[in-house]
Amino acid sequence: MPQPGSNLPDFRAAQLEFAAHIRNPDEHPAPSEIEPRRMKIYVELFYNNIENFLASGFPIARKILLAQGAWHDLVRDFVHHHASSSPYFLEISQEFLSFLGDLDDAQLPDFLLELCHYEWVELALSVSEIDLGELDVDPEADLLDGPIVISPLIWKLAYRYPVHLIGEKFQPEQPSDEPTYLIVNRCRDDRVSFLAANALTMRLLDILAEQPMLDAALAELAAELPDLDTEVVHNKGIETLKQLRDAEIVLGVESGR
Repeated sequence: MPQPGSNLPDFRAAQLEFAAHIRNPDEHPAPSEIEPRRMKIYVELFYNNIENFLASGFPIARKILLAQGAWHDLVRDFVHHHASSSPYFLEISQEFLSFLGDLDDAQLPDFLLELCHYEWVELALSVSEIDLGELDVDPEADLLDGPIVISPLIWKLAYRYPVHLIGEKFQPEQPSDEPTYLIVNRCRDDRVSFLAANALTMRLLDILAEQPMLDAALAELAAELPDLDTEVVHNKGIETLKQLRDAEIVLGVESGR
């Protein structure tokens, strides 16, 4: 109930006391007016709901941290200390990422934030409301015949760690010498897939976003690579674009041209 000097109304003080105990029952005593058995149900329901969402969003991270005995302490710390800006269950995973980004805990793996971001991207793409069917695109056209259409349902990612390889049996202690490039995309059948890429492929996609004509984009890329033969860059670029089209990262050529 209200502490000495508090001007909170009784019901508001009771709410704060109730919420504090639910967030961390080990640090905050339960309200004396509520039967312990009933209070325990609230505590368990609240924590289990949050933990279940995080477990489904970060299954690999959870397995690794469970093996280290650190998962439930981390979730409890998140529940207790993170002030979420969104009330939506679907955004719990994003809030957890924000929490990890602000966390300074040398006991946790250095790769944890990148691994969790990698896992979160799949959820973020799966719930996107973008409809590929609304795009004017010819998936069968020659890629040199018109503006290239890159799927709006792709994320180009670069990590210090090879996050797509991390699991219970592989947990690197140091970042890789070279960045790990990944392209994540949601296909027309709503399946989310991950493609390992390299710096040149990522750069080509960046150029195409500004200059969608493939010939011009490849010429710009070749100009950035004076040590490579222009024809080699051109041929390799076309081959790469065909592979990206097969993966539905490139959807085809803009229709009506």
